[in-house]
Amino acid sequence: MAYVITQTCCNDASCVAVCPVNCIHPSPDEPEFATAEMLHIDPQTCIDCGACADACPVEAILPDDKLRPSQARFAEINAAWYENHPMPEGWQPLVPTPAPPRDRGTLRVAIVGAGPAACYAAQELLERSDVEVEMFDRLPTPFGLVRAGVAPDHPGTKAVTESFERSFRREEFALHLATEIGRDITHAELLDHHHAVIYATGASSDRRLGIAGEDLPGSHAATEFVAWYNGHPDHAGQAFDLSGERAVIIGNGNVALDVARILTMDVGELACTDIADHALKALRKSNIREVVLLGRRGPAQAAYSNPEFLALGDLTGVDVVVDEEDLELDPVSAGAVEEDPATALRVRLAREYAGRPVRPGHRRIVFRYLAAPSELLGDDHVTGVRVERTELVDDGGRLAAHPTGRFEDLPATLVLRSIGYRGVPVPGVPFDDARGVVPNTGGRVDTGVYVTGWAKRGPSGVIGTNKGCAKETVAALLADFDSGALAAPRGDRDALNRLLAQRRPDRVDLDGWKAIDTAERRAGHAQGRPRVKITDREALVELGRRRRRLPLLASLRR
Repeated sequence: MAYVITQTCCNDASCVAVCPVNCIHPSPDEPEFATAEMLHIDPQTCIDCGACADACPVEAILPDDKLRPSQARFAEINAAWYENHPMPEGWQPLVPTPAPPRDRGTLRVAIVGAGPAACYAAQELLERSDVEVEMFDRLPTPFGLVRAGVAPDHPGTKAVTESFERSFRREEFALHLATEIGRDITHAELLDHHHAVIYATGASSDRRLGIAGEDLPGSHAATEFVAWYNGHPDHAGQAFDLSGERAVIIGNGNVALDVARILTMDVGELACTDIADHALKALRKSNIREVVLLGRRGPAQAAYSNPEFLALGDLTGVDVVVDEEDLELDPVSAGAVEEDPATALRVRLAREYAGRPVRPGHRRIVFRYLAAPSELLGDDHVTGVRVERTELVDDGGRLAAHPTGRFEDLPATLVLRSIGYRGVPVPGVPFDDARGVVPNTGGRVDTGVYVTGWAKRGPSGVIGTNKGCAKETVAALLADFDSGALAAPRGDRDALNRLLAQRRPDRVDLDGWKAIDTAERRAGHAQGRPRVKITDREALVELGRRRRRLPLLASLRR
């Protein structure tokens, strides 16, 4: 028996460090790691010890005899990777030996953001005994896109928060939610109370198409739709037109696949997840029967990952539709299929879907390759998308999608653009508007100012990608502290708490978050769900404040 890595792999490589026979690849010190869709276990080398499964934060690793039918193909995917990547001789995982810290007192670090990038940075910092970490987020809840971005039918992926919460329990850690930088406390004031500030603010905006009709009612960013069905307080009140039979998603990355899945999957299955109640109610009344995904390039260049594409085939009552004519490959794409196993699998899966029958009564997810939107149609509301056929041409050594002048009108009443996230500036912090990131060198922005996650590198990678990113940033910060390059703060934790009590008395701390978490889980337990999310910001803050006042009231009574 061997262990197998499955769809929910987060790439944080916790499994690599504990494997006694080095059979999990690509590892963080191998070139392929930066672009890998997932990690793979060599079935010939695995000794069935289970250490990797214990270390996995997202429950993605299972013994091959425990795989569900929908997961069985991952045994083949894991093994196939090693046909092109033989196990290296004498490989050992890199275990850095940090320089012993100099006695410079307690290092105080503020982390702005509470998503995976922020949490990985906190974990790295708290490896040392001379560190205090203060984490800030403008929302009343932590975990960023793990809570508000990961699809509700992917509960295993959300399990990564359990490892983050273990760090939250440390006495050296403090959480300040519902606290916004630039409104409640300034960048300069953060530096006054800390040696360093790490910005892990992610990429909360979306990219635009720049075509006519983009702002018509019925046209939205997919990021808004994702936030809506996940119960993000900023988007819980939005409405999406689900009255038509067809929705069009522009883009074919993993977010686009998430949206297509939520729009078409059985609502009874969704009712067992932590999807927001308002979204569940709306989806019960949805008339959408077909979701079309438009991709400017071909199947070999599709932006989705193979595990997510493969999983679509297991949706109850849903057919995945691919036109065989879209699968004719140009010479460059054909060469990529020959050279790259991931590309070969991507095309092979598309061909398998193209060969399946479309069954009467089933909802449909339709992939349209070599198709680009040129205009959204309609006067007072979206009525369709004008689609232009593209062709792939060699543009200076890379394949580019060029227009052909052949158009088709595709009727639809809901259009969602899913062409990427984009960072937004933080007051007082440098920002590269063209790239949508905080300009940096290895995570360093300026003296005492650092960045990690999507705000550092742009919206790329999966949850675990942020771990290596945070390691780099924290290593730079610690080197600067140990060398004496960081100025000592004028205020300590008590001074910061006094300032925040004046500026943001209704902020939510760790006890407040625990109260919110407990309330949501209890409500979920009563309905057979993981949790029922509270989506009203004021209700979240009030619940968090009430819990925070209890210790104060108890002390007054004494």
